[in-house]
Amino acid sequence: MRLFITGAAGFIGSNYLRHVLATTDHSAVAFDALTYAGNLDSIKDVLGDRALFVHGDVTDRSAVRSAMSGCGRVVHFAAESHVDRSISGPDAFVHTNCLGTSVLCDVAREVGVERFVHVSTDEVYGSVEAGSSRETDAVAPRSLYAASKAGSDHIALSYFSTHGLPVIVTRASNNYGPFQFPEKVIPLFATNLLDGGRVPLYGDGLNIRDWLHVDDHCVAIDTILSKGDDGEIYNVGAGNEITNRDLTGRLVELCGRDESAIEYVPDRPGHDRRYSLDCTKLRTLGWAPRQDLIAGLERTVEWYRTNRNWWEALKSRVAVRP
Repeated sequence: MRLFITGAAGFIGSNYLRHVLATTDHSAVAFDALTYAGNLDSIKDVLGDRALFVHGDVTDRSAVRSAMSGCGRVVHFAAESHVDRSISGPDAFVHTNCLGTSVLCDVAREVGVERFVHVSTDEVYGSVEAGSSRETDAVAPRSLYAASKAGSDHIALSYFSTHGLPVIVTRASNNYGPFQFPEKVIPLFATNLLDGGRVPLYGDGLNIRDWLHVDDHCVAIDTILSKGDDGEIYNVGAGNEITNRDLTGRLVELCGRDESAIEYVPDRPGHDRRYSLDCTKLRTLGWAPRQDLIAGLERTVEWYRTNRNWWEALKSRVAVRP
């Protein structure tokens, strides 16, 4: 089987490409536009006979058609994904996330792929004060990023309803692990702390997120590819809910620093208080997370400690935002 993986030089996409090559005999087309968050250094060591890199934009129909030809399955990770950037520059989010998904789905329909997995986010459900979001809940996005992802979800599912394209949508909680661009909270905080710097904590720090190790996410994608039902949505979460304050405290400890490294900053506009996913539907397919959060954070911090050459280059050439 030949997979077409978008965003393959990004965080989750690069980890998924590595997972596929290590655990299956599939080959892959690694498709990425290499924007600021895409890094060829994240995958160059695994490129070869089974993994072909194609530099292209998901909104470029001719590039997508040429690269997708001959692929049986599509896993669509490519997206603009940083909430803070969506506040200051929303157009790129609508363009990439909505138009890009439409182009991919339409080309996939033309070439006749057998399955298309569109990877989305728990943020489309909006802030969840109590309980956990189920796949049947209405979406209520509150950021431009989340709204663009909710729109892309609907676009992908419309291709199933209208054209019979075998689409499945996944909505995952916050991911963490190696090769994550250092503007997201865990790699940003870890790299700042390792460099002796301070970390910016929004508001009172009591916003709650569920943290899913990227390796568990990759296994979930494979489970859904093989066992999921077309036209369905599957939540992917680990049940590791923790406040941003407690997460920060853990990172400070792992990096050998103290609380003086934490700088409380004004909250960002529209900051959702809590996300929480009910993953019963996915668990019925036989998937369950295996990574312990505390151990996973320790391994992740150690990865950034021993891979300075990967992230120092990124932080030196890109204006990293908190």
